[in-house]
Amino acid sequence: MIKLFSLKQQKKDEESAGGNRTGAGGKKASAAQLRIQKDINELNLPKTCEIVFPDQDDLLNFKLIISPDEVGQGYPHDPPKVKCETMVYHPNIDLEGNVCLNILREDWKPVLTINSIIYGLQYLFLEPNPEDPLNKEAAEVLQTNRRLFEQNVQRSLRGGYVGATYFERCLK
Repeated sequence: MIKLFSLKQQKKDEESAGGNRTGAGGKKASAAQLRIQKDINELNLPKTCEIVFPDQDDLLNFKLIISPDEVGQGYPHDPPKVKCETMVYHPNIDLEGNVCLNILREDWKPVLTINSIIYGLQYLFLEPNPEDPLNKEAAEVLQTNRRLFEQNVQRSLRGGYVGATYFERCLK
């Protein structure tokens, strides 16, 4: 009876540690492990970000290293300088890589974080703002002919000319 109780406790301990065992003695992947594996496979980090797994068998514990290109001495009281190193066809990013994002200018507050900037940039790519452009030509096309704008974006991402400007391929 005591042995049976200790086996039950051992099984309970293994389950709470995430080690659900199958009949063949192998580990059964949890929903979290399956999801993190899928997320890692789809991960496309910029060159300023790196993900490190101290234990290759434990994907749920990792370090994300963000190395900003330039953070001024005034940070967090002044916003960091953000530049897009890949030339893109976008109303809010000029051909030199300067980014027009309100939280990097007049709406910056010291409580904002690098995470806020990343989400702001992601939103900017999903919803370009033609009302506050750096690339006026792209903004005008977006406002007058959204279908042509989308075609120009695809052409630029695949590598090709939009007007007289050549864009390097950036899709993998």
